[in-house]
Amino acid sequence: MRSRGPDSLIVQPDEGGRLDQFLVRRVPGCSRRTARAAIAAGAVRVNGLLGRKGDTVRAPDVVALDRSIFERELIPQPQLDLTVLYADEALVAVDKPAGMPAVALRADDRGTVANYLVGRYPELREVGGTRFEAGLVHRLDTPTSGALLAARSAAAWQALRAEFRARRVHKLYLAVVAGELTTSGTIDAPIAHRSRHSRRMCVCTDPARAAALCARPARTSYRPLRRIGGTTLLAVRISTGVRHQIRVHLASIGHPIIGDATYGEASTTHAAPRLLLHASRICIAHPVGGWRLRIRCPLPEEFQAACRDLPAPHR
Repeated sequence: MRSRGPDSLIVQPDEGGRLDQFLVRRVPGCSRRTARAAIAAGAVRVNGLLGRKGDTVRAPDVVALDRSIFERELIPQPQLDLTVLYADEALVAVDKPAGMPAVALRADDRGTVANYLVGRYPELREVGGTRFEAGLVHRLDTPTSGALLAARSAAAWQALRAEFRARRVHKLYLAVVAGELTTSGTIDAPIAHRSRHSRRMCVCTDPARAAALCARPARTSYRPLRRIGGTTLLAVRISTGVRHQIRVHLASIGHPIIGDATYGEASTTHAAPRLLLHASRICIAHPVGGWRLRIRCPLPEEFQAACRDLPAPHR
């Protein structure tokens, strides 16, 4: 094995393939789960560019990595202020506050749902698709609040993930959007990263652009519940789970979510102290018993207060 410095690896002619598989082969003691976590954390670069899940490498690419992420464990924080909505021997559901990240990206991350889960349920260290997931089977954006599920065993994690992949999970969100909506609708448009290394997403209605950006299918349905000043409270359902899906879809039809600093305009971004998007309910087949489990998450007080404080529309 040839290397360029202690933290750089040169891909040999017979080592081409997926980046995560390359790391498993070349980094002692590295599992595929650890490799994926390192890539997600931004700890792996290929020829100077941040590596991404699904990247392929070939000779003579140079893979640089921060080895510390391969060697350390997530810090347990059972003292974090989270509410457990449901727990049994197979899974646990928590109420994620707005502003708290769901998954840790590095071993020294603190203040995430994953930190809380490994502190409260130590067995979750060994559960999940990546090293720092702590058994979480889906995601919520950091500014979004609501119900978040984690599995307590590898078998339960696999079963729950299969439900998500088969689109048999029913998720209900509440969102307050700019403008007045009076009819229900469905947005069926693929979503992609704006560019290879961008965290911002975009709707791709042009098939050629969707193909070029590797856009993923996304479907969002919404139903107006009531008007609040010049805004509308929506019930939103998604059958897919693309990054920022609800936020970018609603913004694409001219109704960004209030408080969204990424996809909204200045007037809507500053109209509330937080993103007014909440995961209110999730219904899924129990991974052991198979019965339908319905978990509800109350609307946070600061969400309700923000709705009360929304300015009335100009006359």
